[in-house]
Amino acid sequence: MNTPVKILIVEDEMLIAANVSLELTSLGYEVIGIIPRGEEALLHIRENQPDILLLDINLKGSLDGIEVATEMQKEFDIPVVYLTANTDDAHFNRAKETRPYAFISKPFKKKDLQRALELTLTRLASEKEEDSSNEGIEEEFAVFEDALFVRFQDKMVKVPIAEIQYIEADRNYCRIHSLNKEYLLVLSLKEMEDKLPKNHFIRIHRSYIVNISQITEIATTHLVVNQKALAISKGFKKDLLKRIQTV
Repeated sequence: MNTPVKILIVEDEMLIAANVSLELTSLGYEVIGIIPRGEEALLHIRENQPDILLLDINLKGSLDGIEVATEMQKEFDIPVVYLTANTDDAHFNRAKETRPYAFISKPFKKKDLQRALELTLTRLASEKEEDSSNEGIEEEFAVFEDALFVRFQDKMVKVPIAEIQYIEADRNYCRIHSLNKEYLLVLSLKEMEDKLPKNHFIRIHRSYIVNISQITEIATTHLVVNQKALAISKGFKKDLLKRIQTV
């Protein structure tokens, strides 16, 4: 017998949360909690990780749903499905930064809920299959004093560190943006971060690592590298400012 998929509902409108819970249960999912506040949700996740996080964007309290997702993703890789009654561009663009698996509009329909979760599970299965097929793959890159050697078209090519602008997460891949070319590597951003020389590179977001020497501007919510604006997460900004002050 298959173990039911565990879902945590984070929703401050309790009537909506109760209806969602009933529908999920009828679809065969296991609801492991209904949490009205973002701070409580983060504590719950640390104690009992769900398979999927069903998260209202407009939560009351000190953290909205997007901030909850951002904080959660610093520690866990749990798929996020947003519930929202707000579809304006500002909210959508903020939410998009957290790479959600789906959006469900409120008032929700059972069919929309069912399809969003089925698509999420299909995508998760596909990602696990990709991870499995990539096991044992040859080394994707090597670090030298002033350059990286990265795999490109079945060979290793030299990419000077001074020419690397930033590195972007692309699902289970990393995309290196250099002055002259882009390189797609089969490894996660976390794996990349662990191997990169810390004196040259710094993580600024769950999706970005930047070459410190390439930063031309730092604003409140983003920095600029070669006229490209990259988002900065609150959790990483303090480390970035410390590093800039010591360079």
